[in-house]
Amino acid sequence: MPDSKELTIAQKAIGDFAPKLVELTDEVLFGDVWKREGLSPRDRSLITVAILITGGNTQQLKNHLNLAKQNGLSEEELIEAMTHLAFYAGWPKAMSAIMFAKDLFTSEK
Repeated sequence: MPDSKELTIAQKAIGDFAPKLVELTDEVLFGDVWKREGLSPRDRSLITVAILITGGNTQQLKNHLNLAKQNGLSEEELIEAMTHLAFYAGWPKAMSAIMFAKDLFTSEK
């Protein structure tokens, strides 16, 4: 676990409320699953963003869109993925994701 000065996103969000879920998130999900060699971090990010959009889980998008950019995806690629998903995940889910991404990306500039 990081020291108290370097809290993870999960620790900041729910550390006091659900410490076991934080532990599983930090150690198993991001400490093991995301580190496996079978897929690149870029591919994992694209898959994760797509499944979050497909499930309508826009609350999780902020952190994963930022992680996707850190892992090498451009804003243009993420927008294209959302446009593509409109035909498979549903128009409202894609529109919600695009509107969220627009707010996020424009606020970062």
